[in-house]
Amino acid sequence: MIYLPTIKQLQYLVSLQRHRHFGKAAEACHVTQSTLSAGLRELETLLGVVLVERNRRVVRFTPLGDAIVERAWRLLAEADAIVELARAAGKPLAGDLRLGVIPTIAPFLLPSILPMLRAEWPELKLFLREEQSGQACEALAHGQLDCLLLALPYDCGEVETEVLFEDPIRLAFHEQDLPDPPSTVAPEWIDESRLLLLEDGHCLKDHALAACSRATFRPDQSVLGTSLHTLVQMVENRIGMTLLPEMAIEAGILGNTHVETRPLESPDARRTIALAWRPSSPRADEYRLFAQSLRKAYEARTASRKSR
Repeated sequence: MIYLPTIKQLQYLVSLQRHRHFGKAAEACHVTQSTLSAGLRELETLLGVVLVERNRRVVRFTPLGDAIVERAWRLLAEADAIVELARAAGKPLAGDLRLGVIPTIAPFLLPSILPMLRAEWPELKLFLREEQSGQACEALAHGQLDCLLLALPYDCGEVETEVLFEDPIRLAFHEQDLPDPPSTVAPEWIDESRLLLLEDGHCLKDHALAACSRATFRPDQSVLGTSLHTLVQMVENRIGMTLLPEMAIEAGILGNTHVETRPLESPDARRTIALAWRPSSPRADEYRLFAQSLRKAYEARTASRKSR
């Protein structure tokens, strides 16, 4: 009889590769560290090879271990697909859905639309995971997320997308820095030495640079913000000016500040909000339905704001 690795053993292996720490990997798998270690040793005994070099400070995978992890990711993704296929045969948008959301969308969109989604799909159980675009796309590819709410353009690998809406990008400045602002601002008017951007890893940084036609601009590392709220506070204290998505402005990020905004005279001064999922997912039709619900909820929110 040929003994094959179990799904659980492969889950332990990929979790350790992701976290590079036995304790964190065990916590992610909801088991004790000793259980995870024993499962990995059983896997190594079964295969007759060493997959992980262990010492007190570093978790290091052998070259063979790295190769096996890559195949383990694929097997686990196929196992998830089996579960998704069975789930898709029942009610649409019922049960668990692991949704990734990037940080420049999550706090500004979700609070206003989640109640509408719960009302429309009461049997849907959303598990939200907020991550920067690169990590979120990797999690989607590896089957740790079912779908992802992100901003385009962004290279997220092999995914299918459903566009939800356009999100304009506006220039934000302290009212005393521009006491008589024009109705719109030309990109060349922006002083590069005072432009505040998000740190690397946020796709909005690239969208902002594209909006002002300065993709090669490299700001001073000392004035990079970790979040949009940080950037607003920097502008409030007259450190410089920044570029903000309209979504964040509508959500009230400028409340109790002296920060004003103006549209940019640029066709690229916008980002496209979309839902993405793996092309191989058997729940693709459900995700398109979910995208329609997200779009409808956003449009209802926008109409409600305009009517006030």
